Amino acid sequence: MTTMCLLHICLVLLFSTEIYSLDCNLLHFQQNKVNTESLELLNKMGGQFPLQCLNENRNFEFPQKALRPRESQKENAKVVIQEILQQIFYIFSKNLTQAAWDRSFIELFQNGLHQQTEQLEKCLHSEMENKTPYLGNEKLLSPMLKLKKYFKKIGDFLKEKQYSLCAWETIRLEMGRCLLFVDQLIKRLQN
Repeated sequence: MTTMCLLHICLVLLFSTEIYSLDCNLLHFQQNKVNTESLELLNKMGGQFPLQCLNENRNFEFPQKALRPRESQKENAKVVIQEILQQIFYIFSKNLTQAAWDRSFIELFQNGLHQQTEQLEKCLHSEMENKTPYLGNEKLLSPMLKLKKYFKKIGDFLKEKQYSLCAWETIRLEMGRCLLFVDQLIKRLQN
């Protein structure tokens, strides 16, 4: 009886490990699908960019070149994607009261970001068990600092503009650019 119970436990663990690794092998497909949906929701959320907000448009200087990992650094691409998604989620968790957006789109957008981040975290965790932690990766430290500085500028801009409608619309456009960059990184994961 005990042997049979152990056999069942071993089989469940074996199959769950296999399913878990399959999820990570298909990560780029999952990420691509959810990222595309996030871009669509971001567009639907606010509709057309208000003309009265054109003077608010600002270049936040996304550190695109610094964040492009080489072909051999797929794990770094995953870390960069995860950080961008977490930062976007954090930005959209702030004071949205003046943004006249459909609340259901905002919630779907946040759920998609959360789903992407969770999936990346699972895959990175399983990869880190077999390798050196990425946090110690010096090649990734400088780009990540630039990324954090970029998102700090965005947060400061929102505060400075007191989370106004035009500030949020400007950020909505900027986050669309970020998600397009994430899309490029996801395509690199396919190769």
